[in-house]
Amino acid sequence: MAGDLSGSAISDAVVVLGAAGLVIPAFARVRISPVIGFILVGVLVGPSGLGSLVASFPWLYHVTITNPAAMTPVAEIGIILLLFSIGLELSFRRLWGMRAQVFGTGAAILLLSAAAIVLALRVSGDGWPGALGLALALALSSTALVLPITGTTGPLGRVAFPVLLLQDLALVPIVFVLGAIGAGGGERDPFDVVLAGSATVIVMYLGGRIILPRLFAQAARTKSPELFLAASLLVAIVASLATSAVGLGPIVGALLAGVLIAETAYHDEVEAIVRPFQGLALGVFLITVGMGLDLRMLVADWPVLLAALAGVVAVKAVITALLIRRDGVGWPIAAESGLLLASPGETTLIVLGVAVSAALIAPAEAAFWQTATALGMTVTPLLARAGQVVTRRLNRGAVPEVELDELGPGTVIIGFGRVGRLVAEMLQAHDRRFFAIDADPDNVAAGRSEGFPVVFGDVARGELVERLALTRADALVLTMDDPALTVRLVKRVRAVDTEQTIIARARDARHAAELYRAGVTDAVPETLESSLQLSEAVLVDLGVAMGPVIASIHEKRDELRREVRAAADLDREPRIRRVPGRGEQPG
Repeated sequence: MAGDLSGSAISDAVVVLGAAGLVIPAFARVRISPVIGFILVGVLVGPSGLGSLVASFPWLYHVTITNPAAMTPVAEIGIILLLFSIGLELSFRRLWGMRAQVFGTGAAILLLSAAAIVLALRVSGDGWPGALGLALALALSSTALVLPITGTTGPLGRVAFPVLLLQDLALVPIVFVLGAIGAGGGERDPFDVVLAGSATVIVMYLGGRIILPRLFAQAARTKSPELFLAASLLVAIVASLATSAVGLGPIVGALLAGVLIAETAYHDEVEAIVRPFQGLALGVFLITVGMGLDLRMLVADWPVLLAALAGVVAVKAVITALLIRRDGVGWPIAAESGLLLASPGETTLIVLGVAVSAALIAPAEAAFWQTATALGMTVTPLLARAGQVVTRRLNRGAVPEVELDELGPGTVIIGFGRVGRLVAEMLQAHDRRFFAIDADPDNVAAGRSEGFPVVFGDVARGELVERLALTRADALVLTMDDPALTVRLVKRVRAVDTEQTIIARARDARHAAELYRAGVTDAVPETLESSLQLSEAVLVDLGVAMGPVIASIHEKRDELRREVRAAADLDREPRIRRVPGRGEQPG
């Protein structure tokens, strides 16, 4: 046992943990994505780096990873936890609402990108089977790197996530196609996989709706964070194993497990507990990507590698941006999405391995493209930065530049769609100072053309909230049609100012209760307000006097608000809010 403890497993763990402890703060200090740092660490400590010198300098054994294959299971768990955490931000309603983007735009981007790359490879002399295998691999993007950059709720995330989800789901049929046209044929009948996979998903959905609330309720009663963590990891891994067993792959199960937990009252706690482990495991995955870089090939063939990678990135960026723009998305977001989704990703490495096993491409050619893929993943954060620069320049051309400091204090309206515009009109009618923020350049341009003080900004990015200095605002009005983002923004503001007046649009009573728990001053459920307006119209049309109708509507609104606050388990003591010019008033 003592010999095992001093073996490669402990040495590799020290290297990984040391890398995490040094890379994350060091790269954060210089404002560079830790993604690049982890990949560079993988290059340094891998078999092509310091690992190649262990025979001459034995002491290097303790600062290198001697068995890269042993890191693969940990890296796979990192991907599972990443997809699991993404699922926690979703819901079945939202997934169903994205079906057109997933199977329409997402599928079109994948197929057209693959077709363009096939033609380019054919021109360069590759045969049809090998060109198809390479094209399907290179048309895929990196879920592991892109989604942590974009999230799933902001404008960029809402565009990128359906594309990445389609590509992850397409991994199964791609493997079948390559196996079928390769030397050995497909290992499993696609029809059987679809049938078994559908049955498994249905069973997981029905079982999860019944079992998961009870499982996490029991874990919550014990007040043991360890048990909560164990239950979360158990659900994610069992779901991944179940979908892997029927041929769907682990990422489908991990995503589904997250979505099921998101439907329970425990999703925030699960997300908070899993996040640190997800980040560490993802770091391990990136280190394995770096270890896969062949430095000798990189040094010898760097002009060809860079040219090949640049060609793939250019083709995918143009096709992705054009198809996203065709869906009605503004050019700034379309261009940024195109750049961010242009690099090949971790699923590319999987498909390349399948293509080699099916004898579609030679191992040497696969090694070339594996190195190009690892290089592409390394520059993904740089492409993200370039996309942000492009977005700012396009927005500057479409929307007049306004400095936030010039707007001064007042009411801040986040979201300038239908609801935000009406709030702005009412504030304007009562001569109240305000300005609005929206992440849709078209909304910004339309509002500015009508004289409203609107600026472009994506509040899903934390730095914007800090720039806005929202704690100086007279009031904060959240009108976004994004329940999860609204809750997170309320928590972020409440963390720095417990007295800020926050009024938020809620989708329904349940969402309103969640917002009250997060710390809003007032939450306005759309469903309840529409019911009250309908009741008012009915009573007036029936001949009831307007005065009693208005009084009863106000009384009913107060009653419903008390019920929502009670559902949120709030104290009965009224919140003290700041009212400009009148000091503190009871809320």
